[in-house]
Amino acid sequence: MGSRDQVCLACDGRGLLMDDEEWQYTCKICNGDGFMPQNFTTANRQPADTDEMNRILD
Repeated sequence: MGSRDQVCLACDGRGLLMDDEEWQYTCKICNGDGFMPQNFTTANRQPADTDEMNRILD
């Protein structure tokens, strides 16, 4: 794993996020890389597409 200041804060460097039912999803912040500069600003501020159970759809 790289420098701690380059690790994605949303997924803690794993590249995956998990919901309360333990379904795993690719991190939308770092696109599954697990790394990003901490001064990075997210350009896409659109809500994610979700199903009726509020799970993120690709």
